[in-house]
Amino acid sequence: MSQERLQKILARAGVASRRNAEDLVRSGRVTVDGRRVTEIGTKADPKRQRIELDGKLLEAEPLLYVLFHKPRQVMCTTKDPEGRPTVLDFLQGVGARVVPIGRLDYHTSGVLLLTNDGEFAAALAHPTKKVEKVYVAKVNAPFEERELEQWSQSIEIDGKKTQPALVKKLRTEGDKVWIEVRLHEGKNRQVHRIGEAAGSAVLRLARVSFAGITHEGVRPGQWRYLSKDELTLLKKSFGVPKKIFPAPPLPNAKAVRRVRSSGTGKGDLAVVTPKRARTKRPLRKQASGGLASSATPRSRVAVETDRTGTGRNLGRRTGAARAQAERPAVGGPRRKRSESERFDESSANTGRARRKSRS
Repeated sequence: MSQERLQKILARAGVASRRNAEDLVRSGRVTVDGRRVTEIGTKADPKRQRIELDGKLLEAEPLLYVLFHKPRQVMCTTKDPEGRPTVLDFLQGVGARVVPIGRLDYHTSGVLLLTNDGEFAAALAHPTKKVEKVYVAKVNAPFEERELEQWSQSIEIDGKKTQPALVKKLRTEGDKVWIEVRLHEGKNRQVHRIGEAAGSAVLRLARVSFAGITHEGVRPGQWRYLSKDELTLLKKSFGVPKKIFPAPPLPNAKAVRRVRSSGTGKGDLAVVTPKRARTKRPLRKQASGGLASSATPRSRVAVETDRTGTGRNLGRRTGAARAQAERPAVGGPRRKRSESERFDESSANTGRARRKSRS
């Protein structure tokens, strides 16, 4: 591998962004082959040279490519000063420090790609690549031929003309209309600004495709690694990534779901630990040498195992324990209770009723 700038090597190791890595170099916390480096732009070969941060050897993280189905009311930044949820809150267990490619607005949902491959991110975000982005929008105005022409016209954003969008009508819901918008550039709030210029307010917006990658099978708040076929398609179209490796297995990451709470109102986001699968509890050894289920409380049923391995009851059982013991197996006959068992159960129920009436 050829030599690279130290800030790039630090960023690929996941310790900081390239901008923050420059501060680490300036502060003298980085050494190359034992020599302290403070000059920005210094290059090194991570394969042949020993690069350390605060005395710890740096190792490059594996290059990862993640597809995330961003929900609404989630920031695309890694941190938010207002404390709102960010995309990184959902990416538990990804295995590396990844950053979003481009941005989606706070109230916009849909496909978002993240990676720790700087060249990959730069290529897909560069306007010369003309990466196609497909949006589905809900507007509150009639959408006839005149509105379709207005949406397809070029507008001016930040002093520059945009490329005409490809727009088509999908369906009508009462006085609202769903449309599809295809863009080959990523200006800030471009779809909303096109709607404002056409006199149509955008009520709902979702990105359903980015560079040909869709979120099919991935629910809002969930993520997955890009497949080998998807990476191969991106390399043919945009020249990245340089090398293609099989996607790592998905970790047992925390699930994120939308819940109701008394805080900010309906639709808050919470990170929850997935429920563990129910497994049979192991059998524990009895003092007499037999086996009994550890799931059975000894306060309800005391079991003693005789020489033949058949359990017999010690003491009087409660009504619930007796009913459990008398429940037949599927397809088996119900055991007939004796008169003494019926009397014991009746007496126990009567005693409970008296104690309840006294209290």
